[in-house]
Order: sequence, then C-alpha cells, then structure tokens
Amino acid sequence: MSDHQSHSREENAREWFEEWFDHPLYLKVYHHRDAEEAERCVRTILDLTGIDPAEQPPHSILDIACGAGRHALSFARTGLRVTANDLSPYLLGQAREQATTEGIEMEFSRQDMRTIRFERQFDLIAQLFSSFGYFETDQEDRDVIANISSLLSPGGWYVLDLINPAQLKSQFTPRTERNSASLSIIEERTLSERHVTKRITLHEANGREHSFTESVRIYSPAEAIALLESGGFAVERMVGDYEGSTFDEATSPRMMLLARLSLSRS
Repeated sequence: MSDHQSHSREENAREWFEEWFDHPLYLKVYHHRDAEEAERCVRTILDLTGIDPAEQPPHSILDIACGAGRHALSFARTGLRVTANDLSPYLLGQAREQATTEGIEMEFSRQDMRTIRFERQFDLIAQLFSSFGYFETDQEDRDVIANISSLLSPGGWYVLDLINPAQLKSQFTPRTERNSASLSIIEERTLSERHVTKRITLHEANGREHSFTESVRIYSPAEAIALLESGGFAVERMVGDYEGSTFDEATSPRMMLLARLSLSRS
C-alpha cells in the first residue's frame, strides 16, 4: 500500500467537516451506511459507465472523499486500481486498516479536495454520499470541479452523488432522536434555499455530551448540470438511487450524476 499526504491549509483553521469527520463517533452515527450499500452503488457506477474491471491494465479510480473507505474498498475488490483520498486522518486510517485486513492493495492520500494534486490522471473520479458542497463559497465548489477536470484522463468519468433537494424538502423532518448501541443521537435540521444544516448532539452512556454541525450546499438538477458543464463535463446520465433507477425529481432520494470530460477540454 502506498501513501501520499499533503495538507497545505493552516492546521489550526479547522472547519466543521474537519472536526466532525475526524471524530470516532462519526462512524457510530452513520453505521447504517454500510458496505452492502456501497457495493450496490459501485456496481451501478461500473454498469452505467461501462468500466470493466477485467480489462488490462486495470482502470484507475480516485475516490476523492473516501471517508472510511466503503466505496474505495468496493472498487478495489473488483480489481480496479484505486486511490482513496480524504482529509480526515481518522477516517483515512479506518480505510487503511480495513484494506490491510483484507489484503487489498490500494493507495491512500490525505489532501483537501480544493487543492488536490496528483502527477497522473484517472479514468474515473467518484464523489459519493453527499461529499460535495461543504464550503462557504460557490467558488470553492467550482475549484473542486476544476481540480477534478484536471485529474481525469481524456474522456474520463466523474460521478457526483448529491441530495435530491425536492425530495428532501417534501420529506423534511426538523428533529429526530434515535439510539445507536449506547449512544443517544439528537439531530436538529434547518433548511434554506441553498443549504441543509444539521446540529448533532450526542450523549454517551458515561454522561459525556458532544455537539457537531453539518452544512451542505443544495444544488437543483439544473444548477448541478450547469456547474459540471462549466467545468468541461457533459452529463450523460442522472439516476435517483444506488440501484440506478431513473431520476424522478419528486421522489428520488439521491441525485447521482454521471458526467464525462469533454474531449475538447481534456
């Protein structure tokens, strides 16, 4: 396993995702997002892009915000050549540990997606489970798209998995309470035209309390397509869940865009 690290931002300038995603309780809150869900998502992506794991040499995949590695590991199990990138040392360590346990050969990288750089290009870049739109400005999102464009091979694929805002608004629940093992979880949500924000309060059995915030930029289908097209991509397909169902703006839980880098921009 190879490892690449670069973190050019100020270490003391921690943003909400740096604090929350680097905390061990994060995985307990989202334990229901499991390997089986990731396997379904990866199978759908490979089917819809036509990427064949049996081809030699293997196609190269970058999971640009891999978290604990659910999708990166699933791609790697098929025989693809995978690079797993994340900003969280904790989640990246979890991914590396699982790869070691399974004997999976893959590369690890710790870089901020706004400034990510490699000396090579990839055949597919995946950005899954709402790992886009974390930043304060739209320009930062455009910076991410520009980086992805520069890192793709000619004709390469970019898969962007977003929340479907219409379905989110119709099913919006301001507050929920649930338990995960010995952890009590309270989630309080606010919704604006451009963001969904969640305040998460966690109570451990030992009495300790923790609070974290999540805030994700909401993109309508038209806005998401325009953003990708501005970065030199052509959106070839949009599906509404991890099984690849046809996108329905009113009911689909996800908005997963499969885009290809325009040859004229590569």
